Amino acid sequence: MKQTVLLTGALGKVGRTILSNLYENYIWRLLDNRSPGEDFPHEVIVADILDSSAIVEAVKGVSSIIHLAGDPNTSASWQSVLKNNIEGTQILLEAAVNANVEKFIFASSNHAVGHYETNSTPTLPESNVHFPLDGTELPRPGNIYGVSKAFGEILGRYYHDEYGISVLCVRIGNLNGETPPVDYARGQSMWLSNRDCAHLFDRCLQSNYDYEIIYGVSNNDGNYYSLGRAKDILDYNPVDNSAEHVS
Repeated sequence: MKQTVLLTGALGKVGRTILSNLYENYIWRLLDNRSPGEDFPHEVIVADILDSSAIVEAVKGVSSIIHLAGDPNTSASWQSVLKNNIEGTQILLEAAVNANVEKFIFASSNHAVGHYETNSTPTLPESNVHFPLDGTELPRPGNIYGVSKAFGEILGRYYHDEYGISVLCVRIGNLNGETPPVDYARGQSMWLSNRDCAHLFDRCLQSNYDYEIIYGVSNNDGNYYSLGRAKDILDYNPVDNSAEHVS
C-alpha cells in the first residue's frame, strides 16, 4: 500500500523536482500558499504554513511529511524567517505529533553551516578529498536564513526526543537543475542533480531512523560535505557528478 505524504511548499523548485520524479510512488497531498494554476493529479491545499487550522487538517491521515515551505531567500529578513521558517515549522511539527505522523523530513540547508568556511575557506580539491562536514557538527549559520534552518533542526530534535516522531534534516546543497552551475566551483562541489534529489527524498521516505542530519548533494568530485551518513542511514546512492559536466 502506498504511503500518503504531505509535501509542503510543493510548488517550489525542490517540490516540483520531487513530484516530477516520484509522482506515482506515493499518494501525495500538496500544500502551498499559492494555487498551482493548473490541474494536478494530487490533492492540493492552498494555505499558508502559519494557518494552524489548515495545517491540522492537512496532516490528518498522512504517514510522512516532507517540509519544504518557508522563505527560501538567503537574504531574507529576520521578521520573514521568524514567521515563515521558524514559527511555520513549529506549527507543522506540533500538528504532526498530534496526528501521529511517523516521519518528518525537514529541508534544511548548507547555509546552516555556512560559517565553517570562515576560518577554512574550501576550494575545489582533487577528486574524493572531502571538506570535513558530515552532519555530526553543530550548526554554524552563514546568514539569517541559515539561522532559521538551524532552528528548524533544533525544533526537530526537541519533537523527536519529546514525542518520538522520526525526524530527518536534509542540508540541501545546490539544486541547479540538470547541470551544475558554470564558473562556480563551490556550487559545483555541492551540486544536487534533479535525479539524485528525487532519489534522496525517496530514500528519506522509505528508510527507518530516529533523529538524523544528512547532506543532500550528488556524488561530486571534491564534495564539501560527506555523503557517508546519507549512504549508511538511507542507502542513498547518487549517480551524478558535477565533474562530468564541467570541463
